[in-house]
Amino acid sequence: MRIAMALMLVCGVAGSTGAALAAAKASDPAPSGRPPERVYAVTCGYCHGHNVGPIILGRGIPAATVQAMVRGGRGAMPAFRPTEITNAELAALSRWIEKSKANPKEHGK
Repeated sequence: MRIAMALMLVCGVAGSTGAALAAAKASDPAPSGRPPERVYAVTCGYCHGHNVGPIILGRGIPAATVQAMVRGGRGAMPAFRPTEITNAELAALSRWIEKSKANPKEHGK
């Protein structure tokens, strides 16, 4: 499943990366590692906002909820290990998602 997801990311993220990066600016960048916009674009944005998973930007989802979902997974969403999204990246990502505005280019649930 992860291999298939990685292949889909490689093929599909090129078109969605710009939209995800433009959705919001990082107000809380990760102390080290990738900025939250990049983590979202390459890890989350392929499914969320593209008719696979629910739209999560602009919904004010609490950072603690985002962190629990990312680490624990739920339903079809896989859990992501600290080797895939570091703790610092996840902390920054969850704050970014909580504060984000809706991206009008995203569609779906």
